[in-house]
Amino acid sequence: MDTKHFYSLLFFFVLTISCQKKESQFYTIQGEAQGSTYSIKYISSQELVAKNQIDSLLTSFDLSLSTYRTDSKISKINAGDSTITVDDFFIKTYEVSNKIYKETNGLFDPTIGVLINAYGFGPSKKHNKLSQVEIDSLLQFVGFNKVKLNSNLTISKEYPETFFDFNAIAQGYSVDVVVDYLKSKGIENGIVEIGGELVGFGKNSIDDKSWVVGIDDPLQKPDERKLIATIELENLGMATSGNYRKVIIDSLTGEKFVHIINPKTGKREKNTILSVTVLAPTCVLADGYATAFMLMPLEEVKQFLEVHKELKVMLLYMDGKNEMQRFTSGNFKALIL
Repeated sequence: MDTKHFYSLLFFFVLTISCQKKESQFYTIQGEAQGSTYSIKYISSQELVAKNQIDSLLTSFDLSLSTYRTDSKISKINAGDSTITVDDFFIKTYEVSNKIYKETNGLFDPTIGVLINAYGFGPSKKHNKLSQVEIDSLLQFVGFNKVKLNSNLTISKEYPETFFDFNAIAQGYSVDVVVDYLKSKGIENGIVEIGGELVGFGKNSIDDKSWVVGIDDPLQKPDERKLIATIELENLGMATSGNYRKVIIDSLTGEKFVHIINPKTGKREKNTILSVTVLAPTCVLADGYATAFMLMPLEEVKQFLEVHKELKVMLLYMDGKNEMQRFTSGNFKALIL
């Protein structure tokens, strides 16, 4: 075979393969997880991930960090088993929690679980009113500085009663875990949402634009779907903290507020901040900071953002006239459509 004929055949073969290449399209996976739902949309020329793979991954995640499963590592540690060796899911959550705990001077504290349970917001769901004496007795068991991740990957607790509850950050981390899994399969563009926390990675390459997501209005009625803003999301995690659809209205003053447990005082404190939406490089960070900002005065949030310029924040709060106002950091504002 002469060289010219060989290259003609090679060109024809390559051209044939190219013509047979499938066009990219959207693939969607939906299901239930963590007492809520999840939704995944990715772009590919072929189906690369199946629902059962995602379900298996999220089950493994729950077996590490779910306080609602008695067979999870965290539940066994909370029950007093000091021999449990933690896995990568637990280690990552622990390390990020410790970072945010220190940066927020203890306003973000996953050892608040003993108080969450006492108030009835944990697995038992038995709502209680606590006296100051009861609160003080429980506060001694709260403090991320009272627990330790040992070199042998076991957990030590200063008090056996200390109860880990990573629910304020674990859901965000589970989104990152799924995103990393999709990327490991060669997926470059997609959006993952679990229980309202989400990550948009890459872009909507089919429509040649960033992923577009909406943020709920915290004052909407239960049967409404009203958005306060629509933003572009590209290679960012997004988390919103706040009692959406659970805004409390004072029967005498008409004042609107939410209740959130302060790990420093142990009390369910009234807060005029209705919701905080945080965009961060990862969803685990967005989730943790959003929780902490719910306890900070607005001016402290602004000061914090001066140091942490990687965070993009929108905060909704009630003013002195009982009207909802919005604070938006400049870098968040740039993403609003």
